[in-house]
Amino acid sequence: MNNKNISFMTQAAMIAAIYVVLTYFFAPFSFGEVQVRIAEALTILPLFTPAAIPGLFVGCLIGNILGGAILPDIIFGSLATLIGAVFTRRLQNNNKFLAPLPPIAANTIIVPFVLRFGYGVALPVPLMMLTVGIGEIVSCGVLGMVLYFALNKYKNMVFKPCY
Repeated sequence: MNNKNISFMTQAAMIAAIYVVLTYFFAPFSFGEVQVRIAEALTILPLFTPAAIPGLFVGCLIGNILGGAILPDIIFGSLATLIGAVFTRRLQNNNKFLAPLPPIAANTIIVPFVLRFGYGVALPVPLMMLTVGIGEIVSCGVLGMVLYFALNKYKNMVFKPCY
């Protein structure tokens, strides 16, 4: 195993660990039909490193398991975060303000169906799309961009190339 692989795995593991800690620590408002998952601010990280893609997926997966989520939520909620991370990475050479859109869109579309059909939440899916979407705008759009500007100053020191 070479240094690039070790760097990639280390970055992915650290991102996953931070995602899990944030999800678990802020669990009271990380789950449900009205949620602001603070850990979703990390979905901006694929702009800095490709290791964020598996890191976010694994972090969301473990966070959902530890948070007591049901199997459809564990699977589809984690896939929503993965989809958001992949498409955020694809936007890395575009306008940085577009970067939060993929995770916002993926979670706004997928999570309400998990809430409705997995958890049996009786609210209309469009209403839950609104509530989940607002939470995603806060976590990915607002907090994610705050994180972006904070990290962008130090990106060469924090995120060593691993690809």
